[in-house]
Amino acid sequence: MAKFIFVTGGVVSGLGKGITAASLGRLLKSRGLKVAAQKLDPYINVDPGTMSPYQHGEVYVTEDGAETDLDLGHYERFIDEDLNRFSNLTTGKVFSQVINKERRGEYLGNTVQYIPHITNEIKNFIYRLSKETSADVIITEIGGTIGDIESQPFLEAIRQVSLEVGKENALFIHVTLVPYLRASGEHKSKPTQHSVKELRSMGISPDIIVLRSDEPIEDESIFKKISNFCNVKPDCVIENKTISVLYEAPLMLEKAHLSDIVCRELHIDAPACDLTEWKAMCEKIAHRTKTVTIGMVGKYVQLHDAYLSVAEALKHAGYDLSANVEIQWIDSESLTEENAAEVFSTLQGIIVPGGFGNRGIEGKIIAANYARTHNLPYLGICLGMQIAVIEFAKNVLGYADATSGEFDPFSAHKVIDFIPGQSDQIDKGGTLRLGSYPCMIPENTKMYQCYGSTMIHERHRHRYEFNNDYRNEMSSAGMKISGLSPDNRLVEAVEIPENDFFVGVQFHPEFKSRPNKPHPLFIGLLRAALKEADNGQKE
Repeated sequence: MAKFIFVTGGVVSGLGKGITAASLGRLLKSRGLKVAAQKLDPYINVDPGTMSPYQHGEVYVTEDGAETDLDLGHYERFIDEDLNRFSNLTTGKVFSQVINKERRGEYLGNTVQYIPHITNEIKNFIYRLSKETSADVIITEIGGTIGDIESQPFLEAIRQVSLEVGKENALFIHVTLVPYLRASGEHKSKPTQHSVKELRSMGISPDIIVLRSDEPIEDESIFKKISNFCNVKPDCVIENKTISVLYEAPLMLEKAHLSDIVCRELHIDAPACDLTEWKAMCEKIAHRTKTVTIGMVGKYVQLHDAYLSVAEALKHAGYDLSANVEIQWIDSESLTEENAAEVFSTLQGIIVPGGFGNRGIEGKIIAANYARTHNLPYLGICLGMQIAVIEFAKNVLGYADATSGEFDPFSAHKVIDFIPGQSDQIDKGGTLRLGSYPCMIPENTKMYQCYGSTMIHERHRHRYEFNNDYRNEMSSAGMKISGLSPDNRLVEAVEIPENDFFVGVQFHPEFKSRPNKPHPLFIGLLRAALKEADNGQKE
């Protein structure tokens, strides 16, 4: 039987439950165990796909096309296992499934209630991941904070799971805040005690308590007090202090013997952690010698989590190239032709990431034009590729009204548009092309230089495509088609060959980047950007 680990959070949100779960996943995997992870979110949206990035940060897309919580990105980056549609469940999904069953008469006329119908749906989802993955350990993070009304069905469900699988096969980890009061110069354990009391009122007693603190907890009495008052073993109270580099978290938690304790409590016989590769990666991170500045041009830049995976992918490439990557967040609505030169003067590269809607589009077009005409390294992702195509049509082909069908369905020159008939064979989630698709790459391209392969698979999340009516015209004018679907119908990548690096891709490469396996396109961008930085220093 699989072992089940449940991670909950108390006191306040944003304590790092996801990082704790992801770090534990990495530690258990390094002991030779097969690990799968999932997130249970209490909001009533069916998924985050239609939520504003300001509300929820980025939407993370799995290989099989599920639109999920951004914490799944942490799981994949740390554990390096592809997740799937059974890795993210929301209250909205649970309610919709239960209501659909009721409408079909599957409950045989019974009154539908939270217990057992809602909780059974949640439990089935947890067990389904175990069956689909055949994992040794399932790590399940419960979104929200203990005490939230909307989290109660999930807590009741995991309480029932622990009874059904037996105490030796279920473990509860509770992440809490230990605030530091500067006025008195001491940490306070009372918030943790209250949070655990609230959790126990739901029928769950934590086995391990992870203490989140910005300041190191040097007073041992704090650990003893929490152990005594919260009824956990002394070595099961573990500190998780703020660190400068996210990927040091597994090493920090392993110093506190987290994986040893988890294996002991779950009666898992596994080899010791082999963190050789992870430690070597952290050493490289600690000894970076170069610095490069990349401009992130978007319309949600006030909330950096809206572009979390892109930012992390940049860092991953920086680790590999011994470079500190400084991101300059640029609001595309503030960009004009008059201030572009000043804004971009300190940059060595530009990324225009994905997005929807026409707000801030003109600023993104200005960014693509500046990069193309000044040979400034450019990576356009999803909408960023479409922007590069629109800019080229406007300023090279001379179509002043060139645009996307998304922005102006009545334009005479929709160089980006919905391709008729393509939806017949695409899992769209409405009208989106979602999940992993193959892409063919010609050998004499920047794309091939990056990937070293003529066939790749990347994850998509978009609705509109390159309009094939303009393919020949653009190719003749100097924009190279450097990525195509295997049937040659869909343009997946474009580039400007005469530039050092100007690449636009219709997919989202950031979702497949890992700290120890950086994505080749981000490596390509940073290599060109570092060359740009060297040229600037020589001048």
